[in-house]
Amino acid sequence: MKTMDSRVFTERELDRIIEMAWEDRTPFEAIDFQFDLPEKEVIKLMRSNLKESSFKRWRKRVNSGVSQKHLKKRNPDISRFKSSRQKAISGNKISKR
Repeated sequence: MKTMDSRVFTERELDRIIEMAWEDRTPFEAIDFQFDLPEKEVIKLMRSNLKESSFKRWRKRVNSGVSQKHLKKRNPDISRFKSSRQKAISGNKISKR
């Protein structure tokens, strides 16, 4: 288990947060909704769990026009957090695989 400012994440939760952060279409608001982890904390978590070069590549991508990590940069026609083909997010705050 890893901690992030007094919060403890299981290895599975940590993997899911990192996976969601890497996905271009998953906004930071979805991570905050599911794991109660705001953007600044996600950045800290990514910095501490990725190699420096991987972190820099991720930050560059997030801040580019390719990524839609920020809802403000997103097409207003997209009103959901998940793909229509993705399974529903359960009440236990982690997606079923």
